Amino acid sequence: MKNNIAVSLQLNFFHHMDSSINPPKNINLKLISYVSFTFVGYFIIGLSLSVLPIFITKSLGYSLLIAGIVISLQYISTFFLRAYSGKIIDGKGPKPAVLFSMIGFSLTGIFLILAYYFKFSPILSLAFLVITRLLTGCAEGMVGASPINWAIMDLGEKHTAKIISYNGVACYGALAIGASLGIVIEHAYSLYGIGILSIILGILGFFFAKTKENKTNLNPQENQSFWKVLGKVAPFGVCLALGGIGFASISTFITLYYNYFHWNNGALCLSIFGGLFVAGRLVFSNVINNYGGIKVAIACLFVETIGLLIIAFATNAQMALVGAGVTGLGFSLIFPALGVVAIKSVSPSSQGSALAGYGLFIDISLGVAGPIIGSVADFFGMQFIFPFSAAMVFIGLGLAYFLKKKSNVKKLNEA
Repeated sequence: MKNNIAVSLQLNFFHHMDSSINPPKNINLKLISYVSFTFVGYFIIGLSLSVLPIFITKSLGYSLLIAGIVISLQYISTFFLRAYSGKIIDGKGPKPAVLFSMIGFSLTGIFLILAYYFKFSPILSLAFLVITRLLTGCAEGMVGASPINWAIMDLGEKHTAKIISYNGVACYGALAIGASLGIVIEHAYSLYGIGILSIILGILGFFFAKTKENKTNLNPQENQSFWKVLGKVAPFGVCLALGGIGFASISTFITLYYNYFHWNNGALCLSIFGGLFVAGRLVFSNVINNYGGIKVAIACLFVETIGLLIIAFATNAQMALVGAGVTGLGFSLIFPALGVVAIKSVSPSSQGSALAGYGLFIDISLGVAGPIIGSVADFFGMQFIFPFSAAMVFIGLGLAYFLKKKSNVKKLNEA
């Protein structure tokens, strides 16, 4: 009895000491310092995202198809670099991956300036833009999971859900701010201004990363191959991909949907969706630790399905706005909820590859959702895109429920 009391007192003492060393305020500051790399990277991505299609079609005279292909090149290189970044994180730590990404983002600014300088030669200018988009994808692939892993290695796995949530807010917030500011800068200073700002931000991010201590896995010899890790996280990634269909349908087709029904302010749906998404990430991030990732994912997929059905059966613009908000709230925690479970399915020494592989599924989802949903609209009509999206998310809900049942059976067998 006395020994138990002594052990309990020691545990309380060390817990108190840990809280004193890393108080919540200090943890939040550290966390922000890591996700700031995500913010810088996606802010640079956002700067050119909304102006390049106009430059390619209006200034260079190419078709919308060519503009779409050039923009999409980013996602191809991102796809292939995620596996490499996971290998670097697990073997050498996240710091080298972040440094490479910041160099890559700076280089995008240089080639963006070259593309503008040679706009008198559309072919040469387009070639520089192709290099810009490929470099952007490489930089995005390197920075995708690196800040999350860096923060987890420093702050501990108990903060995983919060880290992923904050990283997502930094990502989507930076894209939104960067896209809006990019239009303003382009009008005032052309692509030169965007290129110079990209170079400066990349350099600042590089030197800030240099000041931070690298973290590495304790047992790098236990690292598994990326493809083996990918197989373990794939079930959770498929759930994420199906949940991403709802986000893709709103971000890509909501303005066309509003035009189809002759409603106004379709862009407001995007703002409502984004606002509720960020609010969900910030307000409810602790529920993952309290209730578990799978349970939260099931609840979120259910809410997202309801939101998409509200849009599908909306009879006016206001009702569609409500549906967009509900969808944003539902989608907000799907990535961190399933991400927490995904990285727990592998050893700590392979978590870099796990997050990189898990992130591939949202890339795939957003990449294929546009053509698939567009095909639904072409063959069946615009009014069917949100019922279709709701059905896809509902399938994700069923898969998440199956994974929960499978996990419960496994625990019973182990007991």
